[in-house]
Amino acid sequence: MQAERSSATTTVTLSTPTAAAAAAPIDEAAVRAVDRALAALRRGEVVAIETADGTVGAAVSVESVALDAVERLKALTGGTPRLVVTRRRAVVLGLAAAAVAQPVSDIADDQAPGAAAEAFGAMTLDRPGGLTADQAHALADPEQYPQAQDALPAGLAAAEACPGSREAAAVDLARLARLLPAAITADLPSSARISAAEWAAEHDLLLVRASDVADYRVHVVRTLRRVADARVPLVGSENTRIYAFRPADGGPEHLAIVIGDPDPQQPVLARLHSECFTGDLLGSLRCDCGDQLRGAIAEIARQGSGVLLYLAQEGRGIGLVNKLRAYRIQDRGFDTVDANEILGFEADERVYLPAAEMLRQLGFEAVRLMTNNPEKLRQLARCGIAVVERVAHIFPANGHNEAYLRTKAERSGHMF
Repeated sequence: MQAERSSATTTVTLSTPTAAAAAAPIDEAAVRAVDRALAALRRGEVVAIETADGTVGAAVSVESVALDAVERLKALTGGTPRLVVTRRRAVVLGLAAAAVAQPVSDIADDQAPGAAAEAFGAMTLDRPGGLTADQAHALADPEQYPQAQDALPAGLAAAEACPGSREAAAVDLARLARLLPAAITADLPSSARISAAEWAAEHDLLLVRASDVADYRVHVVRTLRRVADARVPLVGSENTRIYAFRPADGGPEHLAIVIGDPDPQQPVLARLHSECFTGDLLGSLRCDCGDQLRGAIAEIARQGSGVLLYLAQEGRGIGLVNKLRAYRIQDRGFDTVDANEILGFEADERVYLPAAEMLRQLGFEAVRLMTNNPEKLRQLARCGIAVVERVAHIFPANGHNEAYLRTKAERSGHMF
Protein backbone atom coordinates (compact mmCIF):
# COMPACT_ATOMS: atom_id res chain seq x y z
CA MET A 1 0.00 0.00 0.00
CA GLN A 2 1.54 3.30 -1.08
CA ALA A 3 0.17 6.32 0.75
CA GLU A 4 1.24 9.75 -0.43
CA ARG A 5 2.23 12.44 2.05
CA SER A 6 -0.71 14.81 2.18
CA SER A 7 -1.62 18.10 3.80
CA ALA A 8 -5.20 18.08 2.58
CA THR A 9 -7.84 19.30 4.95
CA THR A 10 -11.44 18.30 5.47
CA THR A 11 -13.86 20.70 7.08
CA VAL A 12 -15.90 19.04 9.79
CA THR A 13 -18.02 20.36 12.59
CA LEU A 14 -18.34 17.98 15.52
CA SER A 15 -20.15 19.69 18.33
CA THR A 16 -19.50 19.18 22.00
CA PRO A 17 -22.16 17.48 24.14
CA THR A 18 -25.01 19.85 24.86
CA ALA A 19 -25.33 18.74 28.45
CA ALA A 20 -23.29 16.59 30.77
CA ALA A 21 -24.17 15.19 34.10
CA ALA A 22 -22.63 17.03 37.01
CA ALA A 23 -19.39 15.33 37.91
CA ALA A 24 -19.58 13.47 41.18
CA PRO A 25 -16.86 14.15 43.75
CA ILE A 26 -13.82 11.97 43.27
CA ASP A 27 -13.26 9.37 45.96
CA GLU A 28 -9.47 9.59 46.15
CA ALA A 29 -9.29 6.66 48.56
CA ALA A 30 -11.09 4.52 45.98
CA VAL A 31 -8.67 5.60 43.23
CA ARG A 32 -5.72 4.69 45.46
CA ALA A 33 -7.29 1.31 46.30
CA VAL A 34 -7.60 0.42 42.61
CA ASP A 35 -4.05 1.58 41.91
CA ARG A 36 -2.71 -0.59 44.74
CA ALA A 37 -4.73 -3.54 43.47
CA LEU A 38 -3.18 -3.12 40.01
CA ALA A 39 0.31 -3.21 41.50
CA ALA A 40 -0.57 -6.27 43.59
CA LEU A 41 -1.86 -8.15 40.54
CA ARG A 42 1.32 -7.34 38.62
CA ARG A 43 3.30 -8.85 41.52
CA GLY A 44 1.21 -12.03 41.36
CA GLU A 45 -0.60 -11.35 44.62
CA VAL A 46 -4.21 -12.21 45.46
CA VAL A 47 -6.63 -9.25 45.66
CA ALA A 48 -9.99 -9.14 47.46
CA ILE A 49 -12.95 -7.69 45.50
CA GLU A 50 -16.21 -6.55 47.12
CA THR A 51 -19.45 -6.10 45.18
CA ALA A 52 -22.37 -3.78 45.85
CA ASP A 53 -24.23 -6.42 47.89
CA GLY A 54 -21.36 -6.60 50.39
CA THR A 55 -20.15 -10.05 49.37
CA VAL A 56 -16.47 -10.62 48.71
CA GLY A 57 -14.15 -12.89 46.76
CA ALA A 58 -10.54 -13.19 45.69
CA ALA A 59 -8.78 -12.84 42.34
CA VAL A 60 -5.31 -13.36 40.91
CA SER A 61 -4.09 -12.54 37.41
CA VAL A 62 -3.59 -15.51 35.11
CA GLU A 63 -0.37 -14.12 33.66
CA SER A 64 1.47 -14.26 36.99
CA VAL A 65 -0.40 -17.24 38.42
CA ALA A 66 1.56 -19.83 40.40
CA LEU A 67 0.97 -23.55 39.93
CA ASP A 68 -0.74 -23.78 43.33
CA ALA A 69 -2.96 -20.73 42.76
CA VAL A 70 -6.19 -22.68 42.26
CA GLU A 71 -5.73 -24.64 45.47
CA ARG A 72 -4.71 -21.47 47.34
CA LEU A 73 -7.86 -19.64 46.24
CA LYS A 74 -10.00 -22.65 47.15
CA ALA A 75 -8.45 -22.85 50.63
CA LEU A 76 -8.63 -19.07 51.09
CA THR A 77 -12.31 -18.63 50.21
CA GLY A 78 -13.92 -22.05 50.46
CA GLY A 79 -15.37 -21.35 47.04
CA THR A 80 -14.79 -22.88 43.59
CA PRO A 81 -12.15 -21.07 41.50
CA ARG A 82 -13.14 -20.06 37.96
CA LEU A 83 -11.27 -18.59 35.02
CA VAL A 84 -12.50 -15.22 33.77
CA VAL A 85 -11.59 -13.92 30.30
CA THR A 86 -12.87 -11.12 28.11
CA ARG A 87 -15.77 -11.81 25.81
CA ARG A 88 -13.38 -11.11 22.94
CA ARG A 89 -11.08 -13.95 24.06
CA ALA A 90 -14.06 -16.27 24.53
CA VAL A 91 -15.11 -15.55 20.93
CA VAL A 92 -11.60 -16.45 19.72
CA LEU A 93 -11.82 -19.73 21.64
CA GLY A 94 -15.18 -20.48 20.02
CA LEU A 95 -17.01 -20.30 23.34
CA ALA A 96 -19.14 -17.22 22.61
CA ALA A 97 -20.84 -15.66 19.62
CA ALA A 98 -19.26 -12.56 18.14
CA ALA A 99 -21.07 -9.34 18.97
CA VAL A 100 -20.58 -5.69 18.14
CA ALA A 101 -18.65 -4.27 21.08
CA GLN A 102 -19.00 -0.77 22.43
CA PRO A 103 -15.74 1.06 21.61
CA VAL A 104 -13.44 1.20 24.61
CA SER A 105 -13.03 4.90 23.92
CA ASP A 106 -16.76 5.42 24.60
CA ILE A 107 -15.88 6.32 28.17
CA ALA A 108 -16.63 9.99 28.72
CA ASP A 109 -17.51 12.47 31.42
CA ASP A 110 -21.23 12.24 30.77
CA GLN A 111 -21.50 8.52 31.53
CA ALA A 112 -23.23 7.22 34.61
CA PRO A 113 -20.98 5.63 37.25
CA GLY A 114 -20.07 2.09 36.33
CA ALA A 115 -20.94 2.45 32.64
CA ALA A 116 -17.30 1.90 31.72
CA ALA A 117 -17.49 -1.76 32.69
CA GLU A 118 -20.14 -2.40 30.06
CA ALA A 119 -17.77 -1.34 27.30
CA PHE A 120 -15.98 -4.65 27.63
CA GLY A 121 -17.76 -7.81 28.73
CA ALA A 122 -16.33 -10.77 30.59
CA MET A 123 -17.05 -14.48 30.66
CA THR A 124 -16.34 -17.21 33.19
CA LEU A 125 -14.90 -20.51 31.96
CA ASP A 126 -15.21 -23.73 33.96
CA ARG A 127 -15.41 -27.49 33.56
CA PRO A 128 -16.52 -30.41 35.74
CA GLY A 129 -13.90 -30.90 38.42
CA GLY A 130 -12.55 -27.41 37.82
CA LEU A 131 -9.60 -26.06 35.83
CA THR A 132 -5.99 -26.44 36.86
CA ALA A 133 -3.67 -23.44 36.91
CA ASP A 134 -1.94 -24.82 33.81
CA GLN A 135 -5.24 -25.14 31.96
CA ALA A 136 -6.29 -21.62 32.96
CA HIS A 137 -3.02 -20.16 31.77
CA ALA A 138 -3.23 -22.05 28.49
CA LEU A 139 -6.77 -20.80 27.82
CA ALA A 140 -5.73 -17.18 28.42
CA ASP A 141 -2.43 -17.44 26.53
CA PRO A 142 -2.68 -17.07 22.74
CA GLU A 143 0.61 -18.92 22.35
CA GLN A 144 -1.30 -22.00 23.59
CA TYR A 145 -4.72 -21.49 21.98
CA PRO A 146 -4.42 -18.96 19.15
CA GLN A 147 -7.55 -20.13 17.34
CA ALA A 148 -10.93 -21.62 18.21
CA GLN A 149 -10.33 -24.87 16.34
CA ASP A 150 -7.59 -25.93 18.74
CA ALA A 151 -8.53 -28.69 21.19
CA LEU A 152 -9.98 -27.34 24.44
CA PRO A 153 -10.36 -29.08 27.82
CA ALA A 154 -13.27 -31.54 27.80
CA GLY A 155 -16.53 -30.18 29.18
CA LEU A 156 -15.41 -26.55 29.10
CA ALA A 157 -18.39 -24.20 29.41
CA ALA A 158 -18.68 -20.41 29.31
CA ALA A 159 -21.12 -18.08 31.05
CA GLU A 160 -21.61 -14.32 30.89
CA ALA A 161 -20.29 -12.32 33.84
CA CYS A 162 -22.67 -9.58 34.89
CA PRO A 163 -21.48 -5.95 34.82
CA GLY A 164 -20.51 -4.96 38.35
CA SER A 165 -19.62 -8.52 39.32
CA ARG A 166 -16.35 -9.63 40.88
CA GLU A 167 -15.56 -11.51 37.69
CA ALA A 168 -15.99 -8.43 35.50
CA ALA A 169 -13.91 -6.35 37.93
CA ALA A 170 -11.14 -8.95 38.06
CA VAL A 171 -10.64 -9.12 34.30
CA ASP A 172 -10.85 -5.32 34.06
CA LEU A 173 -8.14 -5.00 36.73
CA ALA A 174 -5.90 -7.29 34.67
CA ARG A 175 -6.33 -5.22 31.53
CA LEU A 176 -5.82 -1.96 33.45
CA ALA A 177 -2.57 -3.47 34.77
CA ARG A 178 -1.61 -4.19 31.13
CA LEU A 179 -1.41 -7.90 31.81
CA LEU A 180 -3.13 -10.57 29.75
CA PRO A 181 -6.84 -9.74 30.34
CA ALA A 182 -7.74 -12.82 32.38
CA ALA A 183 -8.01 -13.77 36.05
CA ILE A 184 -8.85 -16.66 38.34
CA THR A 185 -11.52 -15.82 40.90
CA ALA A 186 -13.25 -17.54 43.82
CA ASP A 187 -16.06 -16.24 46.05
CA LEU A 188 -16.42 -16.39 49.79
CA PRO A 189 -19.69 -18.26 50.47
CA SER A 190 -22.61 -15.89 51.16
CA SER A 191 -23.19 -17.74 54.41
CA ALA A 192 -19.88 -16.47 55.79
CA ARG A 193 -20.63 -14.12 58.68
CA ILE A 194 -17.81 -11.66 58.20
CA SER A 195 -17.57 -8.30 56.45
CA ALA A 196 -15.45 -7.85 53.34
CA ALA A 197 -13.08 -5.51 55.17
CA GLU A 198 -12.65 -7.91 58.08
CA TRP A 199 -12.03 -10.89 55.82
CA ALA A 200 -9.46 -9.00 53.71
CA ALA A 201 -7.67 -7.77 56.83
CA GLU A 202 -7.65 -11.25 58.36
CA HIS A 203 -5.89 -12.63 55.28
CA ASP A 204 -3.69 -9.55 54.66
CA LEU A 205 -5.28 -8.84 51.25
CA LEU A 206 -5.78 -5.54 49.48
CA LEU A 207 -9.52 -4.83 49.18
CA VAL A 208 -11.11 -3.01 46.26
CA ARG A 209 -14.75 -2.42 45.34
CA ALA A 210 -15.96 -3.64 41.96
CA SER A 211 -17.77 -0.32 41.39
CA ASP A 212 -14.50 1.58 41.93
CA VAL A 213 -12.80 -0.53 39.28
CA ALA A 214 -15.62 0.28 36.84
CA ASP A 215 -15.27 4.02 37.51
CA TYR A 216 -11.48 4.11 37.60
CA ARG A 217 -10.75 5.26 34.04
CA VAL A 218 -13.05 8.27 34.31
CA HIS A 219 -12.04 9.24 37.82
CA VAL A 220 -8.31 9.02 37.27
CA VAL A 221 -8.49 11.33 34.25
CA ARG A 222 -10.33 13.92 36.33
CA THR A 223 -7.30 14.01 38.65
CA LEU A 224 -4.83 14.96 35.89
CA ARG A 225 -2.69 17.90 36.99
CA ARG A 226 0.08 19.83 35.28
CA VAL A 227 3.20 19.06 37.30
CA ALA A 228 6.10 20.50 35.27
CA ASP A 229 6.99 22.36 32.10
CA ALA A 230 10.15 23.54 30.39
CA ARG A 231 11.39 25.10 27.17
CA VAL A 232 12.78 22.32 24.94
CA PRO A 233 14.09 23.53 21.55
CA LEU A 234 13.53 20.86 18.89
CA VAL A 235 15.16 20.35 15.53
CA GLY A 236 13.08 22.46 13.15
CA SER A 237 11.03 23.94 16.00
CA GLU A 238 13.14 25.84 18.49
CA ASN A 239 10.19 27.65 20.09
CA THR A 240 8.79 24.58 21.87
CA ARG A 241 7.64 23.99 25.41
CA ILE A 242 6.77 20.61 26.96
CA TYR A 243 4.15 20.29 29.71
CA ALA A 244 3.84 17.13 31.84
CA PHE A 245 0.48 15.99 33.25
CA ARG A 246 0.28 13.39 36.02
CA PRO A 247 -2.79 11.56 37.36
CA ALA A 248 -3.33 11.27 41.11
CA ASP A 249 -2.85 7.50 41.03
CA GLY A 250 0.82 8.03 40.20
CA GLY A 251 0.42 6.47 36.76
CA PRO A 252 2.51 7.40 33.72
CA GLU A 253 2.58 11.04 32.71
CA HIS A 254 1.05 12.39 29.50
CA LEU A 255 2.94 15.16 27.69
CA ALA A 256 1.82 18.22 25.74
CA ILE A 257 4.35 19.53 23.21
CA VAL A 258 3.36 23.13 22.50
CA ILE A 259 5.03 24.62 19.44
CA GLY A 260 5.04 28.38 18.90
CA ASP A 261 2.43 30.51 20.62
CA PRO A 262 -1.02 29.17 19.68
CA ASP A 263 -3.95 31.50 20.33
CA PRO A 264 -6.50 29.88 22.70
CA GLN A 265 -9.21 32.00 21.09
CA GLN A 266 -8.71 30.20 17.78
CA PRO A 267 -8.98 26.48 16.93
CA VAL A 268 -5.51 25.08 17.57
CA LEU A 269 -3.74 22.76 15.15
CA ALA A 270 -3.46 19.58 17.20
CA ARG A 271 -2.20 16.03 16.94
CA LEU A 272 -3.03 13.20 19.37
CA HIS A 273 -0.11 10.77 19.34
CA SER A 274 -0.09 7.58 21.40
CA GLU A 275 3.40 6.66 22.56
CA CYS A 276 5.18 3.98 20.53
CA PHE A 277 8.53 2.93 21.95
CA THR A 278 9.42 0.82 18.93
CA GLY A 279 8.38 3.35 16.30
CA ASP A 280 9.11 6.68 17.99
CA LEU A 281 12.43 5.81 19.61
CA LEU A 282 13.82 2.81 17.74
CA GLY A 283 12.55 3.67 14.27
CA SER A 284 10.59 0.43 13.80
CA LEU A 285 9.38 -0.15 10.26
CA ARG A 286 6.39 -2.26 11.38
CA CYS A 287 4.26 0.87 11.87
CA ASP A 288 4.14 4.50 10.75
CA CYS A 289 4.27 5.99 14.27
CA GLY A 290 7.74 7.50 14.05
CA ASP A 291 6.92 9.17 10.74
CA GLN A 292 3.67 10.49 12.17
CA LEU A 293 5.36 11.91 15.28
CA ARG A 294 8.18 13.70 13.50
CA GLY A 295 5.93 14.71 10.62
CA ALA A 296 3.40 16.27 12.99
CA ILE A 297 6.06 18.33 14.75
CA ALA A 298 7.39 19.51 11.38
CA GLU A 299 3.92 20.40 10.04
CA ILE A 300 2.91 22.28 13.20
CA ALA A 301 6.18 24.23 13.04
CA ARG A 302 5.59 24.97 9.34
CA GLN A 303 2.11 26.35 10.09
CA GLY A 304 3.49 28.48 12.94
CA SER A 305 1.94 27.00 16.07
CA GLY A 306 0.02 24.11 17.56
CA VAL A 307 0.11 21.31 20.10
CA LEU A 308 1.03 17.63 19.98
CA LEU A 309 -0.31 15.52 22.85
CA TYR A 310 1.97 12.57 23.57
CA LEU A 311 -0.33 10.10 25.31
CA ALA A 312 0.85 7.20 27.50
CA GLN A 313 -1.17 4.61 25.58
CA GLU A 314 1.46 2.27 24.14
CA GLY A 315 0.22 -0.34 21.71
CA ARG A 316 -3.21 1.30 21.22
CA GLY A 317 -3.69 1.02 24.97
CA ILE A 318 -2.56 -2.58 25.65
CA GLY A 319 1.01 -1.77 26.74
CA LEU A 320 4.43 -2.59 25.32
CA VAL A 321 4.62 -6.21 26.51
CA ASN A 322 1.23 -7.07 25.01
CA LYS A 323 2.17 -5.21 21.83
CA LEU A 324 5.21 -7.47 21.47
CA ARG A 325 2.92 -10.46 21.98
CA ALA A 326 0.65 -9.07 19.26
CA TYR A 327 3.65 -8.79 16.93
CA ARG A 328 4.41 -12.49 17.46
CA ILE A 329 0.82 -13.30 16.53
CA GLN A 330 1.04 -11.08 13.44
CA ASP A 331 4.18 -12.97 12.39
CA ARG A 332 1.96 -16.08 12.15
CA GLY A 333 -0.17 -14.38 9.50
CA PHE A 334 -2.81 -12.45 11.49
CA ASP A 335 -3.38 -8.73 11.03
CA THR A 336 -3.12 -6.10 13.77
CA VAL A 337 -6.85 -6.20 14.61
CA ASP A 338 -6.93 -10.00 14.80
CA ALA A 339 -3.80 -10.04 16.97
CA ASN A 340 -5.32 -7.76 19.60
CA GLU A 341 -8.51 -9.79 19.69
CA ILE A 342 -6.65 -13.10 19.97
CA LEU A 343 -4.95 -11.66 23.05
CA GLY A 344 -8.39 -10.85 24.46
CA PHE A 345 -8.34 -7.11 23.86
CA GLU A 346 -10.50 -4.94 21.64
CA ALA A 347 -8.93 -3.76 18.39
CA ASP A 348 -8.25 -0.36 19.99
CA GLU A 349 -8.20 0.11 23.78
CA ARG A 350 -7.31 3.81 23.83
CA VAL A 351 -9.39 6.45 25.57
CA TYR A 352 -9.31 10.14 24.76
CA LEU A 353 -10.49 11.71 28.00
CA PRO A 354 -6.87 12.50 28.97
CA ALA A 355 -6.37 14.39 25.69
CA ALA A 356 -9.54 16.43 26.18
CA GLU A 357 -8.61 17.27 29.78
CA MET A 358 -5.09 18.34 28.79
CA LEU A 359 -6.43 20.59 26.03
CA ARG A 360 -8.84 22.22 28.47
CA GLN A 361 -6.12 22.84 31.04
CA LEU A 362 -3.98 24.42 28.31
CA GLY A 363 -6.89 26.72 27.45
CA PHE A 364 -8.00 25.14 24.15
CA GLU A 365 -11.66 24.36 23.48
CA ALA A 366 -11.53 23.84 19.70
CA VAL A 367 -9.06 22.06 17.42
CA ARG A 368 -8.04 21.49 13.84
CA LEU A 369 -7.16 17.83 14.28
CA MET A 370 -4.32 16.17 12.38
CA THR A 371 -5.57 12.61 11.96
CA ASN A 372 -6.65 9.88 9.57
CA ASN A 373 -8.67 8.18 12.29
CA PRO A 374 -12.40 9.06 12.34
CA GLU A 375 -12.70 7.67 15.87
CA LYS A 376 -10.43 10.42 17.20
CA LEU A 377 -12.71 13.05 15.66
CA ARG A 378 -15.76 11.50 17.27
CA GLN A 379 -14.16 10.91 20.66
CA LEU A 380 -12.70 14.40 21.12
CA ALA A 381 -16.12 15.88 20.35
CA ARG A 382 -17.73 13.41 22.74
CA CYS A 383 -15.30 14.52 25.44
CA GLY A 384 -16.23 18.18 25.02
CA ILE A 385 -13.66 19.49 22.52
CA ALA A 386 -15.00 21.04 19.30
CA VAL A 387 -13.36 19.61 16.17
CA VAL A 388 -13.72 22.18 13.41
CA GLU A 389 -11.44 20.64 10.79
CA ARG A 390 -9.63 17.41 9.95
CA VAL A 391 -6.11 17.82 8.62
CA ALA A 392 -4.91 14.69 6.80
CA HIS A 393 -1.70 13.17 8.13
CA ILE A 394 -0.49 10.52 5.68
CA PHE A 395 2.95 9.05 4.98
CA PRO A 396 4.30 6.56 2.43
CA ALA A 397 4.48 2.86 3.23
CA ASN A 398 8.00 1.52 3.67
CA GLY A 399 7.80 -2.07 2.45
CA HIS A 400 7.36 -3.49 5.96
CA ASN A 401 4.14 -1.79 7.04
CA GLU A 402 1.97 -2.09 3.93
CA ALA A 403 -0.28 -4.75 5.44
CA TYR A 404 -0.51 -2.74 8.68
CA LEU A 405 -1.65 0.38 6.81
CA ARG A 406 -4.06 -1.65 4.69
CA THR A 407 -5.64 -3.08 7.84
CA LYS A 408 -6.01 0.40 9.34
CA ALA A 409 -7.86 1.51 6.22
CA GLU A 410 -9.97 -1.58 5.56
CA ARG A 411 -10.83 -2.68 9.11
CA SER A 412 -10.43 0.46 11.25
CA GLY A 413 -11.77 3.00 8.77
CA HIS A 414 -8.69 5.20 8.59
CA MET A 415 -8.94 7.77 5.81
CA PHE A 416 -5.94 7.41 3.50
